[in-house]
Amino acid sequence: MKYAFKKSGQLLTKIFLQGLAVMLPIALTGSILYWLAATAEDFLGGMVKVLFPGWRYWTGLGVALGLLLVFGVGLLMNAWITRRLIANAEALLDRIPVVKSIYGGIRDLARFFSPKSREEGFQKVVSVALTGDIRLIGFVTREDFAALPEGLGEKQDLIAVYLPMSYQIGGYTAYLPRAAVQPLEMTVEDAMRFTLTAGMSGPRPKPEAAAGDTDA
Repeated sequence: MKYAFKKSGQLLTKIFLQGLAVMLPIALTGSILYWLAATAEDFLGGMVKVLFPGWRYWTGLGVALGLLLVFGVGLLMNAWITRRLIANAEALLDRIPVVKSIYGGIRDLARFFSPKSREEGFQKVVSVALTGDIRLIGFVTREDFAALPEGLGEKQDLIAVYLPMSYQIGGYTAYLPRAAVQPLEMTVEDAMRFTLTAGMSGPRPKPEAAAGDTDA
């Protein structure tokens, strides 16, 4: 009887943890999206009420204005003067001790999801060989050093590789011989997800492979 209760408890715990593994990411994602929408609604909606008291305010106007604001900033970033102003503002923030760490981390994370940043930044996923059989996953960020100061990449076979850390925003940029890296057949998104979760999250299966497994 005691053994049966123990097995039943283990089974219930396993089922609960399986449900938690499914529900927790969904709940956290929904909570973050709700927080963003509520923040935009309260902040931008409050500004509308103050600046235009005669307007007939309707729920959701703050979220709509937030989306339009993001889209408008994206359009303005195509202008040289806007990029120059943003660069000057970032240079100022980078001089403030605590602010530069917070802003820099959030900025780097946001730029990772930018399509333009992906085109100009991470070019390919590679495996970097260290001592012995130890390897790290890296991202090639530069193969041409012609526009950089003398002393960086003077060797023709040298490339810049970004080595991210697990469970945090940050990493190192190493200048390595091309022979020290090995290309990996992984997308940048899959490799970054795999690295940031310390290998717990693997690449997503391809639709063809998933269909084949189902048929089998």
